[in-house]
Amino acid sequence: MIIVRTIGQMQSQSRVWRRSGRRIGLVPTMGFLHEGHASLIRLATKRSDTVVLSIYVNPTQFGPQEDLEAYPRDFERDEALCRDHGVTAVFYPDDTEMYAPSFSTWVVEDSLSLPLCGQSRPTHFRGVTTVVTKLFNAVLPDVAVFGRKDAQQALIIERMVRDLNFPIEIVLGPTVREADGLALSSRNRYLSEAERARAVAIPRGLRRAQELYAAGERAAPVLCSVVSAEIGSAGGHVDYVACVSRSTLAPLGEVAEPALLAVAAFFGCTRLIDNAFLD
Repeated sequence: MIIVRTIGQMQSQSRVWRRSGRRIGLVPTMGFLHEGHASLIRLATKRSDTVVLSIYVNPTQFGPQEDLEAYPRDFERDEALCRDHGVTAVFYPDDTEMYAPSFSTWVVEDSLSLPLCGQSRPTHFRGVTTVVTKLFNAVLPDVAVFGRKDAQQALIIERMVRDLNFPIEIVLGPTVREADGLALSSRNRYLSEAERARAVAIPRGLRRAQELYAAGERAAPVLCSVVSAEIGSAGGHVDYVACVSRSTLAPLGEVAEPALLAVAAFFGCTRLIDNAFLD
């Protein structure tokens, strides 16, 4: 496994792989890797001959009062996980490599990025689409793998790839959960023991809404209220619970098409997101 620190070196190495006929898979991450990331590596391995995992805590997707400085970092631990899972290269740039001092060019998706997390984090997805574009240009992948836990982000990346004609296959990996159902996230470490115990109300609410849906319930407000009630009863603060179209992210009254039941909620100061796909 090699560690690449510059865009120029990454592009040169990718061109060598391409000339030899190797298919390149990219797993973009912000590091502090866990089993959810490992599952994405396994998906990329199935879809490609060469797996590049990027580690970059992207400052442009954090708001002014968000946790950029506190975001967990442990490169030695991440490197070991990558070696254990057969990653070919880790792309590990720093801020000076990714953003010139006079940087002023942004990639903006102007529809799917507006609702849900876009309302409470208005500059977040501009940072995401810009840095993912830069990673695509650095790694030159044939396939890129993203997690379905960050469903809005994944749908925005799919739209960006379609609209801007990137020759890249986007693959979405399923959400990986702890034994009690809580979705794996690097931010889970911010939770106190008591908050961690209460946060399982999020997947519990989603599961109950899915059970109602499976039993024939199609009223979106009813499904949302079940999730909100679970979170509220556990002492969480709901940022949003929304049932939206998976193609447009527009709110639904009745679930008569593939839908996304999306949640953002606070336990203590930690904001957690999760979702369920309703088909």
